[in-house]
This record gives sequence, C-alpha cells and structure tokens, in this order.
Amino acid sequence: MTSAARDRYARIGLALCAFYFMPTNYGIATWCYCISGLLDAFDGHAARILNQSTKFGAMLDQLTDRCGTLGLLMVLSTFYPRFLFLFQLSTVVDVAGHWIHVQA
Repeated sequence: MTSAARDRYARIGLALCAFYFMPTNYGIATWCYCISGLLDAFDGHAARILNQSTKFGAMLDQLTDRCGTLGLLMVLSTFYPRFLFLFQLSTVVDVAGHWIHVQA
C-alpha cells in the first residue's frame, strides 16, 4: 500500500471517528475532523509528487470529501433544527457542484 493510500484510509477512519463522537464529545470530534481535513490536503499532493495517483484514489478523495461534509451537516441539523433548510441547501449545492465538476 502506498503512503498516499495509507493517508487516505487514515482520513476515512478519522472521519468515521469524528462522526461517532460528534453528538457526545465535541473535542474529540473536532480533532478527528480537523486532522482528517489536513490529511485531505496532504494525500493528493503526496500522491502526485510520488507519482502514485490513481483514478480510484481521485474518486475516493471526492467521495470522502462529500461524505465528510454531509456527515457534519447532518449532525449540525440535529443541533440547530431551525437552520435545517440552509443545511439542506448547502448539501444540494455541494453534491451537485462536485458532480457537475466531475462530469464537465
């Protein structure tokens, strides 16, 4: 397994950990989510520098980004139900915008 792939899978694990702790432990959730975001910035760059980029890795990166954002917005919508419409709108814009970007 390449170093970029290890970073990507660590990022997925951290995102899942953040989702688990979001409703109960904001500190752990915040750290896991932030470290996952930092790995996001690092893994794609490392894959390109080390000539380890793949189509699957690029797709997994996009999917992980969307799932991370959606998981955060779902939790926020339970904490702040009066902003549910804005969270839904943000979700639609995020998913549709990235789908259009990939298809263009």
